[in-house]
Amino acid sequence: QVDLVESGGGLVQAGGSLTLSCAASGRTSTTTLMGWFRQAPGKEREFVASFLLSTTETRVKDSVKGRFTISGGNARERVYLLMSDLKPEDTAVYYCAARSRFTVVPLQTASDYDYWGQGTQVTVSS
Repeated sequence: QVDLVESGGGLVQAGGSLTLSCAASGRTSTTTLMGWFRQAPGKEREFVASFLLSTTETRVKDSVKGRFTISGGNARERVYLLMSDLKPEDTAVYYCAARSRFTVVPLQTASDYDYWGQGTQVTVSS
């Protein structure tokens, strides 16, 4: 079991920045992949970014490339989502996710992940 706790969300004006943090605990030694997803009201949960621990390879959703960065120093215990030039359409609950099954690529589908945090709200005002 891996427990994930997100922090760093809040209210920010358009053009501003936020850094989300995800703290992992439990059987983190089995983690192969960390990811961030988001869900806006009335919409499905969508992929934002992923970080493959074995190679530090990352994937980022096309619409946030150049604005969002996923990083992890000790990625089995903490991963970050650095967000800049935020737009109102970035408003959502942001979720951290972890995978314990083997993978060689940074996966982008929610069903590929085994553990989820409770989420942190990000609201971008125009």
